[in-house]
Amino acid sequence: LLGSDAACLADNAASLARLNPPGIDLNFGCPAKVVNRHGGGAALLDEPELVAQIVAAVRRAMPAHIPVSAKMRLGFKDDTRAEECAVAIAESGANELVVHARTQAHGYRPPAYWERIADVRAVVKIPVIANGEIWTVQDAARCRELSGCDALMLGRGMVQNPALARAVNVRVDETNEVTPVMDWASLLPLINDYWALVSKRLDKKSRTGRLKQWLNFLRRTYPEAESVYQDFRTCNDPARVDAWLMTLACADSTARVKNPHP
Repeated sequence: LLGSDAACLADNAASLARLNPPGIDLNFGCPAKVVNRHGGGAALLDEPELVAQIVAAVRRAMPAHIPVSAKMRLGFKDDTRAEECAVAIAESGANELVVHARTQAHGYRPPAYWERIADVRAVVKIPVIANGEIWTVQDAARCRELSGCDALMLGRGMVQNPALARAVNVRVDETNEVTPVMDWASLLPLINDYWALVSKRLDKKSRTGRLKQWLNFLRRTYPEAESVYQDFRTCNDPARVDAWLMTLACADSTARVKNPHP
């Protein structure tokens, strides 16, 4: 949930509680200007008192068995109130906290200041999860070292390499400079599933843009994605994407017929 009105957020949380969700997460990290301009996301980190009111109101609105979590950045324009905001979140009833190790002013520019997450951990008693600029197994290891966090939240690194979480979890040798990736053939069914979701939920004008966003990330890892991205870079016709995926499906079916027992 994202917003700055504690009463409205509590009402929304109460409505969601009837669906028995696995949890409710509060967004105090969004750096988007349109969100911040209306007092939401990371802009709230200049008002720890309001942050506390929001968390407390949402916690009161939720049944005890449904956890309430929050995600924050280190601050809005600077990180001087990071610990204060974390304490406000923890003492108002949140069950866990994710910290993106940059301010709103930093945007997504590297580096992420993982050592500041350790400072936040020192002042709260709830679990803290580290986030920000984790692209490889080596990044994950370094983040854990500097932040002191065992748990990590993966964002764009996971979009670029969908196998990243698996690679981190198997604790690949930290001296290995290569992070294992899912091969392109294994990734294609996920792209197909993603396109099916996009086609179901978005209007035709928006669909290809969403796919191109993912391909733009994937091409950093997959040479095959570069070729597909260039083919669709100026395309806004969903039918072309449908045809491409159908071609892939037909090729896969043919391969299975030729090799029934791989």
